Order: sequence, then structure tokens, then C-alpha cells
Amino acid sequence: MAIARRTGARLTVVSVVDPRILRLPGGRFLRRVDQEQARVESGVQAVVARARASAIPATFLVWQGDPSELILEAADAEDADLVVMGSHGRGRLGRLVLGSTSARVSTESTRRVLVVPS
Repeated sequence: MAIARRTGARLTVVSVVDPRILRLPGGRFLRRVDQEQARVESGVQAVVARARASAIPATFLVWQGDPSELILEAADAEDADLVVMGSHGRGRLGRLVLGSTSARVSTESTRRVLVVPS
């Protein structure tokens, strides 16, 4: 938000629900996808409300699917000047098992990417 405030930019908060991580071994779901989407939407709405309270124009997108792919698509669709991402800091084993969304977006994006450590 500080960058958006300083540069007069509009903020688009993007969050992606990855149904693959909601599955338990055996195919059952840890949480229902619709419940997870509602939880995530509530969180991003709070961020948007905080931005708007600071006079920063803000909107949000919550999509379902592969996070890396959809963040790249959202950046292009919204014509983003900068993609700011958080890093979960999973370590080597976590990246090996789950991959690194921030690494893929940083590598494949045609836009500037800023990764903020957890």
C-alpha cells in the first residue's frame, strides 16, 4: 500500500484458491473449495477496505486454479506495472514438494516483480 500511495497507483489485490492443496490423500477435501474461497474473499476485502480508507483506489480478484498461472494472467489482464508478492518461506523441501509460486512468477512475468519475505 505504501508504494501505491507514494506513486498514486491503483491497487488490485489478487488471491488464488488452489483446489489441489485442499485435497487429502485419498481424494477427500481438507476444506470445501467454496468455503475456502469465501474465507479468502473476506481477507482480500479487508485489505481493499484498508486501502480505500487510505484513499488508495483498490479492487480485488479471487480466482481458482494454479496460483502462478493465474497471477501472471491477472497481471496481464490488469496491465500491472508491478507485481508485489509475499513469500511463504517454505524452504527447500517445501519448494520441492509444492513449487515456488513467487519464483515462477518472477521468472515468467513480463512485468516487474517484488517478492516480500514472510
